[in-house]
Amino acid sequence: MSRDEADASLARLLDEKERIGAALLELEAHQGYQLLEGAALDGETLRVQSDVRSRMAYLWLLFDLYGRVLGAAEDLRARHGRPGQAQLAELTRLLDGPSVELPAKEVPLERRTLLSVPSGETLTLRAAVDRMTPLYEEVAQAVAGLDTVWSTLLSRLAEVEAERRAVDELLASLGGVEPGFDRLRAELEDVAATVRADPLALARDGLADTARLDGVRTGLAALRRTLEEAERLRDGFSGRIRGVAGALELLREAEAEARAVRDEVRAKIAAPVLPDLPASAAALADRLAAVTRPRSGAARGAGWNDVAARVADLERAADTALARARETTGVIRGLLDRREELRGRLRAYQVKAARLGHAEDAELARIYEQARELLWTSPCDLRRATVALTGYQQAITSRAKGADR
Repeated sequence: MSRDEADASLARLLDEKERIGAALLELEAHQGYQLLEGAALDGETLRVQSDVRSRMAYLWLLFDLYGRVLGAAEDLRARHGRPGQAQLAELTRLLDGPSVELPAKEVPLERRTLLSVPSGETLTLRAAVDRMTPLYEEVAQAVAGLDTVWSTLLSRLAEVEAERRAVDELLASLGGVEPGFDRLRAELEDVAATVRADPLALARDGLADTARLDGVRTGLAALRRTLEEAERLRDGFSGRIRGVAGALELLREAEAEARAVRDEVRAKIAAPVLPDLPASAAALADRLAAVTRPRSGAARGAGWNDVAARVADLERAADTALARARETTGVIRGLLDRREELRGRLRAYQVKAARLGHAEDAELARIYEQARELLWTSPCDLRRATVALTGYQQAITSRAKGADR
């Protein structure tokens, strides 16, 4: 190697050394590497941690030996401004020949022999880089893969723990307990321990499996919404109770109307088939009277969350009962509406008969009077009235067809 070739090679290799060193430092500064280094791990993640540490230690060893050789070459070149053949030969050996001597313990077992004297393997600078490259890539891949899984899990865990803290604060504010919260908290503690100690146990195909965390978060979010409703009830208890009382008053009116319509139908319609009358207002009023603010020192579980559940149940029950009462009233009133419909049709047919010139038809008048008497007599037999009306309609139609012929 000539002086110019040696200088060019040395400059290139020194630049390469700087880039390799920067890459190793950047790898160690990576979030995934930092997480791996600072954690007490278990399971598959512990295995990855041990493997990464071992490979990084070997990488730094190779890099240190690599740097020492370059340092020796740089020092030699600095001491000889005009290197002779001996110096050029040494520079050639350092830069291009076997010059990176590994300690004996670093020689892989498969390359040793039974009778060989333990001695270090000697590599060229290029061979040292070639050996460092796959090690670096393997470590980088392991760190990046772990970071992808761990960062996702830690982020999701932070969200779930925020939900848990919100529920904790609400329960402390409202008093009482939520049996489901203990189960969710225990599940969260278990999965959190796995996230922190062995995140790779929660990895599927290289991606974080957040199913357990998502399940806990869903449960906590539902519980938080329930407790927030309890908090709103506490802050507006009197108004909420007045609202339920108002709904029950509407229910009492609707049930009273259903009874009144039933009595009217019984008086005006013969043998009506009626649905059972709703009668929920009194029982719901008793339940409302039993709803009070939680007392200090009350039984376990009797906090605002319990009161909120009872009030919400009352509101649903009142709404359901009101809808049922109104529906029942409509069904019963339908019999009166049917009578009015038949009366209207009878009047319309009478007008039609007159328009066709049958106003003086005695037979039609007799059928009309029969239908009219049935429809305007209480109680009205709707079945017989319907038959009579149909007969009147058919008689008119028959006469109209006869006139056409």
